[in-house]
Amino acid sequence: MRVTDACLDQLFRAARTARGFVPEDVPEALLRELYDLARMGPTTQNSQPARFVFLTTPAAKERLVPALNPPNVDKTRAAPVTVIVAYDTRFYDLLHKVWHVPTVRDNYAGNTAHAELTALRNGSLQGAYLILAARALGLDCGPMSGFSLERVNAEFFADGRWKANFLCNLGRADASKATPRSPRLTFEEACQVL
Repeated sequence: MRVTDACLDQLFRAARTARGFVPEDVPEALLRELYDLARMGPTTQNSQPARFVFLTTPAAKERLVPALNPPNVDKTRAAPVTVIVAYDTRFYDLLHKVWHVPTVRDNYAGNTAHAELTALRNGSLQGAYLILAARALGLDCGPMSGFSLERVNAEFFADGRWKANFLCNLGRADASKATPRSPRLTFEEACQVL
């Protein structure tokens, strides 16, 4: 069944990247609801390699600040929540809990490059699901790649098992900081039908 136009507007057509946020907390219960929705999106062999670190306090976000490019510092400090969207390089250690073939772990455990690519690809999908779930729950999102992966990984994931992918600020957008939507490529520019 097709969703309503209002739903499509909220998820895609009317949604914008949040460049600023109003000072309104996002309760942990809402973050849990957000994750419960985002985890339902499909991933390869239900691998679910994404890991989300929700930075909700000024002290937690200050740990992130040295890794940010200068234009992202103020908007991150102002955001009620900043999510480090990461992936688990050893996601396959939990596959026995989520996939029906017990030996599937062997496909990844002996092949680091394959496991890393699977984790990055599917963790990225889950990061996109997180954005759509946040929009569905009435939150605005400001995804960012303007930061040092090395610094984030050193600060938050020193053991090397989890690795940062991108960041996403969450909260209610400050409408005064909104910008018009940038153009999108046309179907003809971006697609082929064979």
